[in-house]
Amino acid sequence: MSLFLRLFFGLLLVTSIVSCKNKKTQTEDAKTGATKWVDTLIYADEVHFKSLKQITFGGDNAEAYWSFDDKQLVFQSNNKDWNVNCDQMFLMNADETFKDKMPPMISTGKGRTTCAYFLPDNKHIIYASTHLGGEDCPETPLRKNGKYIWPIYDTYDIFVADLEGNIVNQLTNEPGYDAEPTVSPKGDKIVFTSDRSGDLELYTMNIDGSDVTQITFELGYDGGAFFSPDGTKIIFRSSRPKTEEAIKEYKDLLAEGLVQPTEMELYICNADGSELRQLTDLGNANWSPFFHPSGEKILFSSNFESERGFPFNLYMIDIDGKNLKRITHSDTFDAFPVFSNDGKKLIFSSNRNNGGGHDTNLFIAEWQD
Repeated sequence: MSLFLRLFFGLLLVTSIVSCKNKKTQTEDAKTGATKWVDTLIYADEVHFKSLKQITFGGDNAEAYWSFDDKQLVFQSNNKDWNVNCDQMFLMNADETFKDKMPPMISTGKGRTTCAYFLPDNKHIIYASTHLGGEDCPETPLRKNGKYIWPIYDTYDIFVADLEGNIVNQLTNEPGYDAEPTVSPKGDKIVFTSDRSGDLELYTMNIDGSDVTQITFELGYDGGAFFSPDGTKIIFRSSRPKTEEAIKEYKDLLAEGLVQPTEMELYICNADGSELRQLTDLGNANWSPFFHPSGEKILFSSNFESERGFPFNLYMIDIDGKNLKRITHSDTFDAFPVFSNDGKKLIFSSNRNNGGGHDTNLFIAEWQD
């Protein structure tokens, strides 16, 4: 659920995807009844979108999360027109768009950041940053032995900042990777990924950083975790090697601060880590899960129907693993779906409407079940 995912899939776009123009949808002329074709942001069969609005218009924009009152969002971007060289955090009002203006940056502008999330007071955010390890953007290796990889920066720590960008607290200071924090809708707990045990596991802590507790224990990269609407469950994605060869490759890469993200499945457990079970067994990369407002379904991104790695589309599945349903019908990339707290809107990242380029932009849909 981090910058690494976008870099990986952005590269796949460059190598695997030809130009993808706006799709057109059939409509019926009100006067003549004749069929006509019109451009639209909503593709055919995307029946859960009542309307769709594009928010950003350049760069890679992703991981947008709502404030608890749904009035604002925080997201990360590397838009060069906004004077950043790698991902930084930006603030927006829920009704804003950024075709001709720049949102305020609320991270330090130093190092690389990932995964910002509002705290319950709507006046502060948490996010992970490498800035204590250096002001420059850390290097981003993207291939090893011909395979795509993500860097696991050991300089990531989790910070609290106000909406003016001032850091007011540091929640982690263990050596190694501490990142990917999200907050329970109950406002009492944070879940995050850390390698402090020697592997990439999930941990929870109180809002103030106290009572850090490990909740997953199996070898593999557990990350991208979110709480259910009532705060009782956690959904996450994991790449868990099974064969002797896969286990060795995973351990060797991790020793170099790297992971390989091509095979991931979804897992669900109680908020304390109990009753852990695998939710999907689809193959390829299944990731960026988020609970439906009912708490009974999961939206996620996947390329399991793809032969060459693309496209990625959004899917929905019941928390018992039944009733898998495709939500979006893109030719390229849809991911990072996040519902507003009132359940009426869905923000996600997409390559749609980018003129055949590689920009990943934010879109807000009015959701209808």
